[in-house]
Amino acid sequence: MIKNYAANNCFDEMLDAKGRLRPHYKKFQKLFQGLTPVEFEAKRQAMDMAFLRQGVTFNVYGDAQGAERIFPFDMIPRIIPVKEWEHIERGLAQRITALNLFLHDIYHEQKILKDGVIPSFYVLSGKHFRREFVNFEVPKGIYISVCGTDLIRDRDGNYLVLEDNGRCPSGVSYVLENRRAMKRTFPAMFESIGVQPVDQYAQELLKALKYIAPAGVADPTVVLLTPGAYNSAYFEHTYLARQMGIEIVEGRDLFVRDSRVFMRTTKGLQPVHVIYRRIDDDFLDPTVFRKDSMLGVPGIVHAYRAGNVSLANSIGTGIADDKVMYYFVPKMIKYYLDQEPILPNVPTYLANEEADKKYILEHLPELVVKAANESGGYGMLIGPKATKAEIAAFREKVIAEPRNYIAQPLVFFSQHPTVCDGKAEGRHVDLRPFVLSGERISIIPGGLTRVALRKDSIVVNSSQGGGSKDTWVLYGDE
Repeated sequence: MIKNYAANNCFDEMLDAKGRLRPHYKKFQKLFQGLTPVEFEAKRQAMDMAFLRQGVTFNVYGDAQGAERIFPFDMIPRIIPVKEWEHIERGLAQRITALNLFLHDIYHEQKILKDGVIPSFYVLSGKHFRREFVNFEVPKGIYISVCGTDLIRDRDGNYLVLEDNGRCPSGVSYVLENRRAMKRTFPAMFESIGVQPVDQYAQELLKALKYIAPAGVADPTVVLLTPGAYNSAYFEHTYLARQMGIEIVEGRDLFVRDSRVFMRTTKGLQPVHVIYRRIDDDFLDPTVFRKDSMLGVPGIVHAYRAGNVSLANSIGTGIADDKVMYYFVPKMIKYYLDQEPILPNVPTYLANEEADKKYILEHLPELVVKAANESGGYGMLIGPKATKAEIAAFREKVIAEPRNYIAQPLVFFSQHPTVCDGKAEGRHVDLRPFVLSGERISIIPGGLTRVALRKDSIVVNSSQGGGSKDTWVLYGDE
């Protein structure tokens, strides 16, 4: 299937510029080439059935075909040599350190604003900046316990950061399940190729959550708070709770008494000390945020302020997800750490800056324009692929709300051979590693490789027709 595969005009993960197999794919190719297309298809169908039986699915809101689907999975893995991975790890650790320092600063002294490194307007006007939490001491100073940072590669193979997800990043359950499925299907490959394991993630996550427990609690009770079964990531919520050995709860399962959070159980009330929340700030506490929220827990913010419960991630981290803040992360790294970014950003224009806005409006057909607080591939214009009407509509949006838009040149993600209609074709991929910040920074080797299954598409989100691959980080470089 990969015999006639050829690289296109972008960086190819498997083949070099001369069409030769990269060294770190050679062992895989040797083991894989003995598989006939019929055998491959049988294994693929068996894997799909296993995913369906185990409920490895995601929900699509407003989909007439039915909400629940298997997350499409491609069996040709993405392989990363160890030196490349060590570079990524250093860059991610640097980035989450700077983001946590930035969040502590803007909710306390605001030095980065006073020193003019970031104009105050951008932070204070941010949709997810929570003035209510200025001067609040977050447990252990960790605002972001769990981060999913999206990486792409340019034409030269350099890793670039596309965005940070510091609120409720999802997708790690697919990393773990993809690996389980591949080990079941190709049991001999992992040892003979030398692939680093990922199954320690759940215990590392639990350690990071327990680390931020309120002072004086020796054996904290940790729960995962989900919006419920209709949430697009509900499979992941139940999966992670099971893997960590903790309770999964909805808002109605918790209540606050005397500034403490309790969980209703069949054995009576149980105190809760740490909540891994998969609910956005707006829905967390109807007495503080959205009054109409039925998902949260009345009084939970008061318990948090009193220091009796810890939240991961902290309230107010959404400002670091703002795509306008993304523009300033390299400046944060320089300001707080006095270092140059190990993983650079994609070049970015801010529509609120006059010179940038002029450039954006003059070059809309060439740029990717993104809304500051949208995610999942929504609220985005891909200029080179857009119609004149779509470009005109976005022009009006940028003029009306410049603070809400950034623009970037179209970077063609790297491509990877992906099985489409029985043969391997190049499809664009990104990479979402998962970074845990606790007593130490921990990153599982690899992450979620998302693949745009539509030809020439760069939209990899599951809700927009994307799929995933297993990501293999090797112990060596070949």
